This record gives sequence, C-alpha cells and structure tokens, in this order.
Amino acid sequence: MKEEKLDKNLSNKSMAFRAEEALKKAVAHTIADHKRTGDPIVIWRDGKVVKVPADQIEVREPEAEYGNPKENGK
Repeated sequence: MKEEKLDKNLSNKSMAFRAEEALKKAVAHTIADHKRTGDPIVIWRDGKVVKVPADQIEVREPEAEYGNPKENGK
C-alpha cells in the first residue's frame, strides 16, 4: 500500500526524476544487501578504487523527495 502511494506521487514527476529516484533506491538496497551478506563494496575515493569491507559499510536511507514541490515549500 505504501508503494502505491509513492507511485501515485511520482506519476506527476519527470522521467529523469523518477529514474534518479529508482536508482537511489536500488543503490541503497544493494548496499544494505552487501552489508547483510558480508560482501564488500567497491567505491571510487580520492581518485582510487577502494574495497570497503562489509563491517565498515554505512547504510543510509536515500534522500528522496515525494509529493508536490509546491506543498513542500519549494
């Protein structure tokens, strides 16, 4: 039910916005999955490829804006 409400809010957004939101959600899910399974992630840091062990992975919720921007004061 929560997903349905989010989908309705996103239906008024541009395709680029919806694609970016989907990408953020997928990345957050994948990072959390790697932490849960104990698999490292590989990132780009200071011009180098760095492997981050699972115990050092910080899981954060993606910053997402849903709804009408006019209602959010933007």
